[in-house]
Amino acid sequence: MAERGEEGIARVKNLTNGVGADSVLECVGTAESFDQALACSRPGGTIGYVGVPHGVNFDGQRLFFGQKRMLGGPAPVRRFLPDLMDRVLKGKIKPGKVFDLQLPLAQVADGYRAMDERRAIKVLLQV
Repeated sequence: MAERGEEGIARVKNLTNGVGADSVLECVGTAESFDQALACSRPGGTIGYVGVPHGVNFDGQRLFFGQKRMLGGPAPVRRFLPDLMDRVLKGKIKPGKVFDLQLPLAQVADGYRAMDERRAIKVLLQV
């Protein structure tokens, strides 16, 4: 979903009749996205995260008293990258199914801006 912060929490609560989601995936790794994930999950819900969060401090009591669980681990990108790129270059995987915006490498800042402004989800930079 594209909404952030309180708007995102309100949307999830609305979609779940005020209960919250059974499972939430947190894939950004910021304090704000972790807070949103915690607030969007229902009591007894699970929050999964990928990668290593940067500068995230959270109160473990929110998990404990919210009866929520958190599962996560590193995403070993470097291990999978050679095989993944080989499949993309051979046409076995269509990056268009993952990337919704393609830009030349020189426009990397425009790609980040598009993701920040929610005009793109994943940007493919062409070399």
